[in-house]
Amino acid sequence: MDPNEPKDPDEPAPFPAGEHDPFPPRGEELAADGLVSAPLPEAAPDERNDWIQSADAHDLPTREPRLKTLGRYAFPPEPPLDEEGEAARDRRWTSRTLVFAGLFLLIFNSVSIQSWARQQEPGWIPSTVQQLADVWTAQISQLGADQPRQGVREVYETARDQRFIGQEDAPPPT
Repeated sequence: MDPNEPKDPDEPAPFPAGEHDPFPPRGEELAADGLVSAPLPEAAPDERNDWIQSADAHDLPTREPRLKTLGRYAFPPEPPLDEEGEAARDRRWTSRTLVFAGLFLLIFNSVSIQSWARQQEPGWIPSTVQQLADVWTAQISQLGADQPRQGVREVYETARDQRFIGQEDAPPPT
């Protein structure tokens, strides 16, 4: 139903309208001098009231803002993805997450690369990786990216060395 269409003049309005008071006291009439008269006997329904009992304010048409309407028609929503589309979207998300986590670890945990390279058997590849890791760690430490790792390590060691009153000191780390 379009709200701009002309209304049928024979159709009654959904809400009270007219020259009378829309909310008179139920069963009582106020006298002109302000005194309450005796309750009126039950009479036929008020002819002045054109209230429709089945009317609901939520059934009234509402208008959508023009920009929202334009956006809905100019940029209609895409159809839902099929199984292949969902699988491709999930693979893209997984790939991005792994790349981001790898870059994060490469920057903020570069010491682990050095530790890994030192634990390998001697050879050309491990020595090359160790030299690259040494250079990379030196460059990253100049930027201060090693500070969060060192801070977490210090907090861990402080918490590990805490003792209750009267408890003997912790053994030195090996």
